[in-house]
Amino acid sequence: MIDSMQQIKQLCKEYTELSKEDINELITQANHILTRNLYPDNDVFIDVINELTGDAVVIFQREPLSKQSLYSKNIVGEKAQRKNEAAVYRTFETSLNTVGLLARSQENVMVRQRVYPIRNQRKNIGVVIVEDSVDEKMKNFLVAQSEAKNYQNIPIPITSKEFVTDNIDEGILIFNRKGYLVQMNRAAESYYHGFGYLEDILGMHYDNLSLDMSTFEQLNYLRSRNDVASSMEKEIKFGNLYFEMKYIFDEAEGTVIVIIHDVTEVRKKEAEISDKAVVIKEIHHRVKNNLQSVVSILSIQARRCQTDEAKKVLTESVYRIMAIARTHELLSKQLEDDISLKSVLDSVVENMHRCYENLYHITIDSEIETQLILESDTVVTIALVVNELIQNCYDHAFIDCKQGHIQVKVYEKNQYVNISIEDNGIGYQQDKKSQNNLGLQIVTSYVKEKLRGKLEITSSDQGTKTFFYFKK
Repeated sequence: MIDSMQQIKQLCKEYTELSKEDINELITQANHILTRNLYPDNDVFIDVINELTGDAVVIFQREPLSKQSLYSKNIVGEKAQRKNEAAVYRTFETSLNTVGLLARSQENVMVRQRVYPIRNQRKNIGVVIVEDSVDEKMKNFLVAQSEAKNYQNIPIPITSKEFVTDNIDEGILIFNRKGYLVQMNRAAESYYHGFGYLEDILGMHYDNLSLDMSTFEQLNYLRSRNDVASSMEKEIKFGNLYFEMKYIFDEAEGTVIVIIHDVTEVRKKEAEISDKAVVIKEIHHRVKNNLQSVVSILSIQARRCQTDEAKKVLTESVYRIMAIARTHELLSKQLEDDISLKSVLDSVVENMHRCYENLYHITIDSEIETQLILESDTVVTIALVVNELIQNCYDHAFIDCKQGHIQVKVYEKNQYVNISIEDNGIGYQQDKKSQNNLGLQIVTSYVKEKLRGKLEITSSDQGTKTFFYFKK
């Protein structure tokens, strides 16, 4: 029991911003489940929400007391996916009980869930999940029903037109082993009427209905090859229309199921975006030039300042603008809005080193993973944060030091981007750090609000390390 309670504390600290009182309430609920033998016939769990990703995370698990568990292993620490456990997320979002919803467990087992909120100080801090097995006969029915609705992965033949709901936009055609159309849904019928077919296509041969010039003989050849899967997908252009086609080969029945999905509007929008990309590139180029003009003006003003404080403020503004300008420069050379984080941060590090070149006793190194590609807005935010932190190292970390070193590290781990700026300077007392410091305010605000990340600062007379991470 002690290990379970300690694990709850550890996972809450890792994934949430819950207070000590909140965590104690979760532990209390877990203790009640264990000591009072609540829900003896069920697997019982407690989940919390990961503050960074919005995923539900299992922090407590108790197996049934009177029968075998539905799980073969402990799943504490694993996440519950929204697509599989709707009841869990509904209760988190509404703080209401959710009873009897079908779910798919982490081990791909169909279960029914009862989910109850755990509240503290009028807020929802977690949920208790009680799971029941699904009757085998009912389970088979529900799986078949679910798969029938999932029309892009239909593993069973459709028995009649009426079986296929009229709300499905995709056309479904089923051809017998000789290539004749024996079943279809209304969407397929509508498609072919739109193509100009004036008569009922039911009973027509595949070779008269193919949209990509393939023949039924060719499909049979593909089906006969041992290295071909039971289905294949491709995209075709038919007139001015674009379609995604999926072919499913049913060996038992000898039929071919063809699913037609119209993606014309998607492709048109992609073409429009491509045309606009050229204009957007030019805009980024002009923004970069304008920012460089602002940098030049501020630099001139800084040199003319009579006071050190005014010069310092203008110089800091120059560094921030240069960090933003570098991002726009890179965006002006590509079509995508995503950008290499390394290319921008390398420029930030280089600019800082050049601006403080008179401090020759301070060295700076960087280790940045090359494969990190992020949205431009995110990169700008990171660039500003890193700029502030490096600048702070140069300005404050090495007072009266003969030598100094700054290390910048950026890497991805488990879909989190991790960034640290570390120096071997004199450090500072964090509780005495001025809250009016603009650089610190920028770092704190941007990490928590724009990146939705976590920030950790440790400092001693051996140096200071600032570390922050966020979900990619």
